[in-house]
Amino acid sequence: QVQLVESGGGLVQAGGSLRLSCAASGSFFRINVMGWYRQAPGKQRELVATITSGGDTNYADSVKGRFIISRDNAKNTVYLQMNSLKPVDTAVYYCNAGVVVTMIPLRTSAYWGQGTQVTVSS
Repeated sequence: QVQLVESGGGLVQAGGSLRLSCAASGSFFRINVMGWYRQAPGKQRELVATITSGGDTNYADSVKGRFIISRDNAKNTVYLQMNSLKPVDTAVYYCNAGVVVTMIPLRTSAYWGQGTQVTVSS
């Protein structure tokens, strides 16, 4: 079983910054892609950013140039540095991890964190 625990959400004024963290723990062989998604009230969950174990990143157009995703493979932790925050960034942010649970037999699964609220006031 794999657990993802997020932290770092909160209330911030427009133009401010927040840093989210997500630590993975449990029994697994390797974590492949880690990412952040968000869900605003009344809207579907959407991709924010992803990062591979090798450091390749992908961002939603709406956050490019403002958010930075990074990870510490040794700590099984992914971060999201959010700068120049806007009220439209208000949402619950969820961590996601694609995990190789066992190699033999090969078993993979995706896990989600419980979510952390980010609120940006105007």
